[in-house]
Amino acid sequence: MIKRLWDITLTVRDLKRAVDFYGRVLGLQKKYEFQDYAGFDCGGVGIGLKTWGEIEKPRKGEPRINFMVEDIGEAYEILKENSVEVIEGPKETPWGGRILVFLDPDGNTLQFTEIEWSRYFRACASQ
Repeated sequence: MIKRLWDITLTVRDLKRAVDFYGRVLGLQKKYEFQDYAGFDCGGVGIGLKTWGEIEKPRKGEPRINFMVEDIGEAYEILKENSVEVIEGPKETPWGGRILVFLDPDGNTLQFTEIEWSRYFRACASQ
C-alpha cells in the first residue's frame, strides 16, 4: 500500500524567511516555490513549507525532522554563525550517534545526527 515517504510539510509564518533558512542555512535544494508553499529535496524526501494553517507550539520535542550529517561539529558552527536557536547538543548517544537539536525560525524542532556506524551496528547487535 505505502510506497515511500513523499514529504514532510511544516507551517511557517514567513515563507521567504523559511526558504532562506532551509536553502541557505541548511543547504537543501529548492524544487519549487509558489505564493504560499515551497518544496525542497532532502535525499529524495520532500520538505514542504506552507503558510496556511495554525502555528502552534510543537509538543515537547515533537514532531522532529532528523537530518543526517557527516560532521556534527561543522553543522553546529553553521547554526551558530546564523544565530539558530540550539536546544540540545551536540551530544553523544549510547548507540553511536552524535545529535544536535535546534529550532527553525518558526519554532519547528529539527535535529542533525552524525553516526559512527561501527558503534551503531555494535549497539544494534547487542539488543
